[in-house]
Amino acid sequence: MKQKIIVICGPTASGKTALSIELAKQINGEIISCDSMQIYKDMDIGTAKPTKEEMQGIKHYLIDCVSPNERYSVADYKKDAKKAIEEIIKKGKMPIIVGGTGLYIDSLIYEIEYPNIEFDEKYRNELEERAEKEGLQKLYDEAKKIDEKALKKISVNDKKRILRILEIYHATGKNKTQQEIESRKNEPEYDYDVYALNWDRELLYERINNRVDIMIEQGLVEEVKKIYKKYNKFPTAMQGLGYKEIVEYLEGKTSEDEAIEKIKMETRRYAKRQMTWFRKNKKTIWLNGQDKVQNNIKIILEGLI
Repeated sequence: MKQKIIVICGPTASGKTALSIELAKQINGEIISCDSMQIYKDMDIGTAKPTKEEMQGIKHYLIDCVSPNERYSVADYKKDAKKAIEEIIKKGKMPIIVGGTGLYIDSLIYEIEYPNIEFDEKYRNELEERAEKEGLQKLYDEAKKIDEKALKKISVNDKKRILRILEIYHATGKNKTQQEIESRKNEPEYDYDVYALNWDRELLYERINNRVDIMIEQGLVEEVKKIYKKYNKFPTAMQGLGYKEIVEYLEGKTSEDEAIEKIKMETRRYAKRQMTWFRKNKKTIWLNGQDKVQNNIKIILEGLI
């Protein structure tokens, strides 16, 4: 019998944090974050990291682990998450994977092996310069010719992932989709029960808009200024949603109001792509995000029997 592991996923602002913490309290669990932005130190407000108070004494893994100017790949995440899973199991506790980064979740539940691709700094700098001079659309179109399937899941404004597709092809001669197909050869090590929070779209969009307003009130602009001061530049992690828009504002490219509206719009688009991603897994059990937390916990507990 494989060790059972619970996965709670869903779009941004869907209530994953509250559900997972309450579940962990009831089943003696610990939480492994599955969020490509919460991994970074100093980036707290814009990533909606749970505070110490919100964690309610539940240990969280893979939050605040990496400096914003460091590269962190899916392969890095898989290695670190597996290590955290083993640590939790050794304690006799239940691992709960929680987050909205579909690629990270898939790396675990499908046991995807990502090749160690050597980072070519010269080529990355060339791409960065081209993005600045020629515009991101040009690079997006090039990436689409290389890997049209992968580009369907990526926004035309997602610079980080567009450049990654070009980098992978440059380094290996294979596109990202080909590599993922070839890498799904191993049987998953654990028995993953995957739950996703579903919401009425308009209600979810309302929650997203409210969350962005709260982030601004909490000091997102000041957070970005502090990161710039600390690292003497805007690190690569600043390409993340909610950060790149504030960077544009601080660089005088947009007004603050325009930046806020853009964050809301791009976050809504991101939530839509997340839902499309999670629907691919036919084994996903969908929970009603609008239902009471205890009702959803009851469904999860029934799956553990």
